[in-house]
Amino acid sequence: TEVIRPALSDRLGWCCFLGTPKGANHFKEIRDFAADPDNDTWGLREFKASETGIIPESELKDAKKSMGDNKYQQEFEISFDSPIVGSYYGEIIKDIQSRNHIREIDSESATAKFTAWDLGMSDSTSIWVAETIGGEIRIMDYYEAHGKSLDHYIQWLDENNYREYNHILPHDVMVRELGTGKSRYEILSDAGLNIDVARKMSVEDGIQAVRARLPNTWFKKTKTVDKGLECLRNYRREFNEKLNVYMEKPKHDWSSHAADAFRYLMIGLDSNVITRSDWGKPYNTTYDGESYKNQYQ
Repeated sequence: TEVIRPALSDRLGWCCFLGTPKGANHFKEIRDFAADPDNDTWGLREFKASETGIIPESELKDAKKSMGDNKYQQEFEISFDSPIVGSYYGEIIKDIQSRNHIREIDSESATAKFTAWDLGMSDSTSIWVAETIGGEIRIMDYYEAHGKSLDHYIQWLDENNYREYNHILPHDVMVRELGTGKSRYEILSDAGLNIDVARKMSVEDGIQAVRARLPNTWFKKTKTVDKGLECLRNYRREFNEKLNVYMEKPKHDWSSHAADAFRYLMIGLDSNVITRSDWGKPYNTTYDGESYKNQYQ
């Protein structure tokens, strides 16, 4: 939009974008833009191998057998919904979508209400909004911004009536910042927010906690939640091309912040974290740089 589009306007030119699906990347954005019926100067053509007849049926069957269904659907059948290879949650999200877990959901007064944050310093901060009732987890909203102060996110909570929710934050929220001498826990608490600190857990164990809870999770069908869902679909293991193996650690990219916040949400909903009923008890925190200890008196 900064180079190609103005250049086309300058010469009243045209261009053609060709590609194969690989998750919700920039090519997917262009594809969806072209599919919008309001963009009457754009055209969209999609050629599924099963419909063009260019590749013999026997070769398609053999390709599907060797590639697996997900990769085949992506490469031959123009599927942007097929789980990304190496994705932690792609298969589960595909399954719950088939069971109508992504749909219209109304907020209910009887539900317990939470937000969960991944707090970035020089990069993005992500926030999930959830309601729980009877063992169900209902994802109602998602927000992400870059380079904003904590005041910005507090304002966003106020604008959307989320201030009174329980706010789940990662364990490193207790770290004091050199500039202010205060931790982000103290700053948010002083702003009147009810803060729950999720217990410290390895990334691997946190991912397993998410995988265990996802089948019983519903997502509200909105643009904001869809954006967060795309991050979860694309959250995947790092691939070592030299060794031709997947590493244990996740790949850090644009999907990481949403996935981290979602992991804190699922850890925070565990019965072992601070719950709203504990807020009447004195709270003492000690921090040694690597871990923290919550003590109730």
